[in-house]
Amino acid sequence: MQNELLWIVLMLVSFIGIILAYRFFGKIGLYGWMVMAIIIANIQVMKTIQIFGLVTAMGNIIYGTTFLATDILSENHGRKEAKKAVWIGFFVLIATTIIMQICLKFIPDITDTLSPALEQIFSLLPRITIASLTAYIISQHHDIWAFHFWKKIFKGKHLWIRNNLSTMTSQLLDNIIFTWIAFVGFFGLFGWKQVFGWDIIIQIFLVSYAMKWVVAVFDTPFVYISKVIKKKYKV
Repeated sequence: MQNELLWIVLMLVSFIGIILAYRFFGKIGLYGWMVMAIIIANIQVMKTIQIFGLVTAMGNIIYGTTFLATDILSENHGRKEAKKAVWIGFFVLIATTIIMQICLKFIPDITDTLSPALEQIFSLLPRITIASLTAYIISQHHDIWAFHFWKKIFKGKHLWIRNNLSTMTSQLLDNIIFTWIAFVGFFGLFGWKQVFGWDIIIQIFLVSYAMKWVVAVFDTPFVYISKVIKKKYKV
């Protein structure tokens, strides 16, 4: 049960972290969180684990918090600020990928012991980045659109419904796009072959979406907390 307990702890730590970022730094804190989350998620996703007896990739929790961040921004500061956060994350991930690809070209000194590990992690980053950026930009803009669509339908009420409807549909879209590009590829086109067998890919898809669904449900109270913070501390 170690992985399962750690998963719960990681989820709580992530939610508390994003709320603290908002409490102490306001919108800037959420922009910073988006940057951190998008980079960490793209590194974590390279690690596969077993949880509840099924195989999945990591990164679901920290990536799920990016939807929480844009929902908080949408609810408290409007569509424009939410979109700004999305584009900041987009820019930073591209910049990180380019910089790390240049760094990998440096010839390591004979005393270096970590270069092989860095190469193993970041050599896959271009494919993961393209998968992530494509899924990220489409799903995040859908999330912002859906959040405001449901906000109009419910006339600004029923925040928990709006939060969950927008996030769950957006994360399903994200999961389909990312899983296909990152793990299925284009059947050898561009040299991107299928990474895992279909049984593992299907497990990763289903389990990762189930985890994102759980994250979406449990992040709802933190959207309400953000409204209290906005009102009380004028962030």
